[in-house]
Amino acid sequence: MPNDPVMLLSYINLKLRDYYPSLEAFCEDTEEELQKIVDKLGQIDYHYDRQKNQFV
Repeated sequence: MPNDPVMLLSYINLKLRDYYPSLEAFCEDTEEELQKIVDKLGQIDYHYDRQKNQFV
């Protein structure tokens, strides 16, 4: 997974759009820490929108 927040945003939103029904499903499948992703993307003022299933 990308360490740079902007690259991470692009990567996560692509995965959520094309492969996973939720952030939780992505984290469970990839064994990534949900809070770590939320915190990293929060640094660039992006937050997970459950309805849209993407960071906005």
